[in-house]
Amino acid sequence: MKSFLMVLISLLIFVSCNKEEDHDPKSNSATLTFGQYYGFCQGEECIEIFKLTNSELSEDTTDQYPGQQFYNGTFIALSQEKFDLTKDLMDHFPQELFSENDSIIGMPDAGDWGGYYIEYNDGIRHRSWLMDKMQSNVPTKYHSFMDQMDQKILLLK
Repeated sequence: MKSFLMVLISLLIFVSCNKEEDHDPKSNSATLTFGQYYGFCQGEECIEIFKLTNSELSEDTTDQYPGQQFYNGTFIALSQEKFDLTKDLMDHFPQELFSENDSIIGMPDAGDWGGYYIEYNDGIRHRSWLMDKMQSNVPTKYHSFMDQMDQKILLLK
């Protein structure tokens, strides 16, 4: 009887354990908020911030100049066509950003050449960065992603 209880307890412990899965950065819950901003600029196109999920692309309507805190905009859904143009941006997101100690990369908008706002949230990791638009001020490992953001933003205009 004693050995039966031990086997039963061992079986219950074994069944109740779950293997912890690696978190997929492109999971269904991941959100990428991205865009560009220019300080000395007038007009609607000075600040363009978008939010991308696995099923929708939205655009911010408040056009607030981003800071080091998470972006708190008012987002409206864009067309399926615009989503289709940008949905692969998550595939280009540089995981190396999570290793950055600072949330400011380069000197964003210092000489009025603009900056990028990047925010990633997958339910486990939630970080944001302000990145210089001048590639000479940014590590080479981010240049491809910068180019991708530029292309997507241009397509959305």
